[in-house]
Amino acid sequence: MSGDQYEKLYALLAEHLTERKRKLFDEVVNQRTRHLTVVLEDLYQAQNISAIQRSVESWGIQDLYVIENTHTFSHHRRIAKGANDWLTIHRFNDQMDNTTRCMEMLKAKGYQIAVTTLHDHSVSLQELDVSQKTAIVMGTELTGSSKVATEYADVLLHIPTYGFTESLNVGAATAVILQHLAEKIRTLNIPWSLSEREKLELKIAWAKKSIYWSKYLIDMFENGELNA
Repeated sequence: MSGDQYEKLYALLAEHLTERKRKLFDEVVNQRTRHLTVVLEDLYQAQNISAIQRSVESWGIQDLYVIENTHTFSHHRRIAKGANDWLTIHRFNDQMDNTTRCMEMLKAKGYQIAVTTLHDHSVSLQELDVSQKTAIVMGTELTGSSKVATEYADVLLHIPTYGFTESLNVGAATAVILQHLAEKIRTLNIPWSLSEREKLELKIAWAKKSIYWSKYLIDMFENGELNA
């Protein structure tokens, strides 16, 4: 579909959205980014996954990569507050080692891989260079990131803490990281926001989820019945 066709399709769908919803879509999409992304490797507690989805969406991160080697992706809608409806979720669950495939895909997209760890040679969150596209890898609740993920890491990352407890819950840790980095990229002279085409495609995807008869409208549009 050409850019002009995308614009016509969104214009059609937008007629079935309230003015408030259209304005909200415009406001939110202008704050969306793919410069940062989050990878969840084999998390198994649905409440943690749900809290992370909510954090990812709240801080304007569009893509969430989910690796399911042993544990199946699941979430509590009450905790996630519907955040998953607005995210683009990429699931890796069809191989014995899905971590490798996910890491290779991220590398091909130009991401540096930042794996969270308590390793002695890790850099602090404040020191992380995010001038390059960055994927933050959060490991499983008990053992952290896998050896495979760590081998792909361009940088090992830790959150400085100052109490007796050395580490945060994975949900809290993700929230701390995203709050800091989402603010940081906006202070840098880098193209952190989406392209105009990406924004339009995203608004179409959101409109589809907001209009329960959208499939009927799209079918008519694609058949040329509403393409005037």
